[in-house]
Amino acid sequence: MTLYGEIDATRAERGTDRGAERFQPASVRGQAGVASGLASVAGLMFGLDIGVISGALGPVAREFHAGRLLQEWIVAAMMVGAALGVPIAARLSFGWGRKHTLLIGAALFVVGSLFCAVAGSVSTLIAGRVMMGLAVGISTFTAPLYIAEIADPRHRGAMVAIYQLMITIGIMAAFVSNALFSYFDTWRWMLGIVAFPGIVFMIGVAFLPASPRWLMMRGKREAARRALQDLRGQGQSVARELREIDARLHVRTSGWALLRKDRNFRRSVALGVTLQLVQQFTGMNVVMYYAPRILGLAGFIDHARLWGTVSVGAVNVAATFVAIGLVDRWGRRPLLICGLVVMAIGMALLGYSPSAEVRETTARALAIGGMICFVSGFAFSAGPVTWVLCAEIQPLQGREFGVGCSTAANWIANMIVGVSFLSLMDRLGLSATFWLYAGLNALFVLVVALFVPETKGLTLERIERDLATGVRLRDIGRAGPLSGGRT
Repeated sequence: MTLYGEIDATRAERGTDRGAERFQPASVRGQAGVASGLASVAGLMFGLDIGVISGALGPVAREFHAGRLLQEWIVAAMMVGAALGVPIAARLSFGWGRKHTLLIGAALFVVGSLFCAVAGSVSTLIAGRVMMGLAVGISTFTAPLYIAEIADPRHRGAMVAIYQLMITIGIMAAFVSNALFSYFDTWRWMLGIVAFPGIVFMIGVAFLPASPRWLMMRGKREAARRALQDLRGQGQSVARELREIDARLHVRTSGWALLRKDRNFRRSVALGVTLQLVQQFTGMNVVMYYAPRILGLAGFIDHARLWGTVSVGAVNVAATFVAIGLVDRWGRRPLLICGLVVMAIGMALLGYSPSAEVRETTARALAIGGMICFVSGFAFSAGPVTWVLCAEIQPLQGREFGVGCSTAANWIANMIVGVSFLSLMDRLGLSATFWLYAGLNALFVLVVALFVPETKGLTLERIERDLATGVRLRDIGRAGPLSGGRT
């Protein structure tokens, strides 16, 4: 018997699972959707923090006479805090619950943004950015986990994708705010105004239900049943879902113990980490953090750079709706592969734009076109789909640990990208740097094709059963005989 528990992997049981998923009550979309929407506001805070620094960095550098290295660390300080916030969130979400952990993240975000707004030195500003990073790390760990646990299988992909939509809305709102405040050259308002969404989020989280799966882990079966009835409505699906959750809880173990003892858990953790590394090394946050500078190097001047950045943010929001509409129809794998191809093309256009063979007007068109192409590809694929998959593929007993590892990998990679871009650009040149990212995106198409499963429409328990029986990662959820022990 594996640590995941005894498994009945017969075709009949699989058919029962799929059949039950087709007959979810109508109330699923309403109550679970509202709860997911409120939790997704955590993504808004994340997006604001990503977007606001792109406009504030120039004025901050002028006021504090910050060189290139110091500017990189002002950007990267948030990622350092986020990487530290993930293990804190893993412990808090297990002991105190997902809801209370989100409240703590919101409070830290408000305090950190105000701290940045009144900073009198670069060191104080970096400290405030680290605090905001702690908040973002806590929220990026907890919100997708919570949403995946309360969502029904038919709409889980779209519900988690809404979290990514909120990130894109936050980025665009920050870009608009930066453009408006740039006329007054006041970076303190750029950084301080993001405290208001944090306050709104704190109020919204107070009305969220607890995760039924977390309640079951704490032995609160009756509270879990009531929470599921609120989310799913009355009916047989609630009793069935409770039985499936209970079947996964009969062995209690820590994430570290599971990682040491069970090869299949190591596979799910490795896949989650790989997905987050792929997401970050596409180069998305290079574009988000340094968009005004990239457009400036392409020939855009003054406020035109910031308004050009706003247009990129608008495309980011619009393309995310594509993911919400298609992630539960097309599936995760097709969206990822298609998006990575589009991103590779976008980075190639950015790589060609600074070359000597093109005119200045052509360079501007290639730069803005490449950014729009790249950002749209990310927004309907790697952005939302990575969070969906990372929340889905971890078994219940090790979910906090597995999601924690993948989210920490996200922020470590994010920090590497953020702190290295300007130096990489100095050493390789702008064009070669973008060509490097174009090549990475092309490579990631192969990674997805070889290892990423299609989890569309599957219950979390079904995904866990297939993983625990050694089904090859990319074959999880497929009909037919189980394959043994392959990655």
